[in-house]
Amino acid sequence: MVDSVTFWNRIAEKYARTPIADMASYDYTIERTAAHLNPGDRVLELGCGTGTTALRLAPNVAEIVASDSAPAMLAVGRHKAAEQGVTNMYLVEAAAENPPEGPFDAVLAFNLLHLVDDLDASLAAIRDRLIPGGLFISKTFCVGTGRNSFKLYAIRLALPVMQLLGKAPPVRFLTEEQLDRAVIRAGFDLIEQDSFPAKDPRRFLVARRR
Repeated sequence: MVDSVTFWNRIAEKYARTPIADMASYDYTIERTAAHLNPGDRVLELGCGTGTTALRLAPNVAEIVASDSAPAMLAVGRHKAAEQGVTNMYLVEAAAENPPEGPFDAVLAFNLLHLVDDLDASLAAIRDRLIPGGLFISKTFCVGTGRNSFKLYAIRLALPVMQLLGKAPPVRFLTEEQLDRAVIRAGFDLIEQDSFPAKDPRRFLVARRR
């Protein structure tokens, strides 16, 4: 089994070429996230991958620091930022458990929390990088809600083999309730909760640091 950094470095170029599967849901996530951001905000995105989301949100904020643990992903992101002429986005190599130093007005984590080694440590680090009252905005793959049970069974069956072959990263199977409780336990108040799209839902959360 390969570690997460090796896996994401290996697939960075292919990942960058792969179209977003559900563009309508992605656009909706961007829209709802942008509604919580202000022009003067300093924002951190964890697990930024090739920087697609950070580039979309950069016009809405003063500065966005986009971090990822895989250098190959960041290299693609830097190329994209240069091509698009984005000057207020900074790409930084960092793991979710040890994010870049703040303070930040908002921290973002999309399709990340089910992939981290230590969820509680990652959420505590996120809290510590935020200003008091700062926002944590995330979207996370969750299970155990009674939806897509056959698909989930197939994933659970195939995942160990794929991981053994180096074709899948380590994955944490979280329920929505477990995720919500972990965020609250880390020192946040939930101010917005949703799960979408209906066909293959992800948990969208907006939480405020106490």
